[in-house]
Amino acid sequence: MFKSAGPTGFGYGSTAEHVTEGLSLAGQTILVTGCNSGIGQEACRVLALRGALVLGTARTKEKAVAACAMFPGKAIGYSCELSDPLSVRGCVAAVKADGDRLDAIICNAGIMMLPKLEKSHGYELQFFTNYIGHFMLVTGLLDQLKDEGRVVMLSSEGHRSAPVGAIEFDNLSGDKGYKPLAAYGQSKIADLLFAKELQRRFAGTKKTACAVHPGVVDTSLRNMGPVPSRVLAAIGLLFLKSVGEGAATEVFAAVSPKAVHLAGNYLADSNVMKPCADAEDAALATRLWAESEKIVQAL
Repeated sequence: MFKSAGPTGFGYGSTAEHVTEGLSLAGQTILVTGCNSGIGQEACRVLALRGALVLGTARTKEKAVAACAMFPGKAIGYSCELSDPLSVRGCVAAVKADGDRLDAIICNAGIMMLPKLEKSHGYELQFFTNYIGHFMLVTGLLDQLKDEGRVVMLSSEGHRSAPVGAIEFDNLSGDKGYKPLAAYGQSKIADLLFAKELQRRFAGTKKTACAVHPGVVDTSLRNMGPVPSRVLAAIGLLFLKSVGEGAATEVFAAVSPKAVHLAGNYLADSNVMKPCADAEDAALATRLWAESEKIVQAL
């Protein structure tokens, strides 16, 4: 909180409005998942404020349209329930049908630390929602990405809590053991590995990908149980980021000219941060991509 700004000129206390100050996004089209609450909603608001056409997704069309109606500019709402492959494919089809080419895709939506094991299509729900759903969405829309388009994956410092080896390929269902934080960490290191592999696949083009940590933000995302939640509420003002501060890094990565040369990195506070060693494992990223393709093809 008390650190000075990093090499980009931004830091912990920078907001989404701050990192876009002076930028005109007129003519740009940016898709954001989770447009109806938290930092996703704030990201959409600021992007629309700067002149971008925002394509906002939420779990239902009604929620997405209602959220988009509040933004200060043009925004279109789409249904995209990330745990439902039919919904994700429907979103991809709708965006393609509308014909918009994308300057950026911000994969913002997610769930966190479910107290008990829940599944979608046989896979642990956090892994499926936070990662597989976004994998389907992004790979489905790659043809819509402009020549200098960007993909931003919302990861987390929680990726450091992933199981040993990062991805439990023999336990993606969670049936062999489930721990809320480890499962969340696995989903977030998967997002990080996806961004790394996507950047590798973008080689030779001007397209870019990166993963970001928003910070510990004052939103309703967590499922921590009653006692930790009360403690967090009591002391949260001392260290929790506001939604404006939490949205800053994903917005910076999606639109700032300063972010272009940071492609392929893991960003926090709108600057490069070193992730855990597993997140830098190119072979692991390649294996995860191949496994993800198998999962999607079998759905």
